Amino acid sequence: PWVFFNISIEGQLVGRVVIELFADTCPATSENFRALCTGEYGLGQSGFPLCYSGSSFHTVVPGRMLQGGDITDGAGGDSIFGRCFNDETFEGKAGLHFPMCVSMWSDAPDQVASQFCIWTDFAPQWDGRHVVCGMVVRGFDVVDQMQECGTDSGGVQCPVVITHCGQTREAKPQKIPAPIRMIQLTPPQQY
Repeated sequence: PWVFFNISIEGQLVGRVVIELFADTCPATSENFRALCTGEYGLGQSGFPLCYSGSSFHTVVPGRMLQGGDITDGAGGDSIFGRCFNDETFEGKAGLHFPMCVSMWSDAPDQVASQFCIWTDFAPQWDGRHVVCGMVVRGFDVVDQMQECGTDSGGVQCPVVITHCGQTREAKPQKIPAPIRMIQLTPPQQY
């Protein structure tokens, strides 16, 4: 499936980010992310809507990552499966952090809720620690604009908000930038 975020910076719509979800590798994690984009599950256990619409990116480190998805107003998030659910798998592409991948974020193992990161560089220190559930396939320029709002310490200098989100039928990826095309999505052989 393909999902989208319409992004505003300082109240001005700057464009759309489209994400392809890895339902073949991590179906439950992908379904959680997809449903949080459509909002079809209503309210979560915390009493907040199970939807990314209106949520902001609260940590942005230029050249590294953008973190968002705290749909519970600072309480850490919620999932369609309850407060949180277990890490599904770290096999294949679900365990590798590469530029433009989208991974779930949690403070401890098996505490997946709604928070996620869009990685803009390789992050091997997180391989096998956060489930990678998709990758950005359109809107690279929007991600670049979002990064400009961050600081080296992760602070956000201006509001970066998901103004609308959902599922889309778009199936044509944007031409992937050269450094990302060269990524091998399978772990290297161990000798």
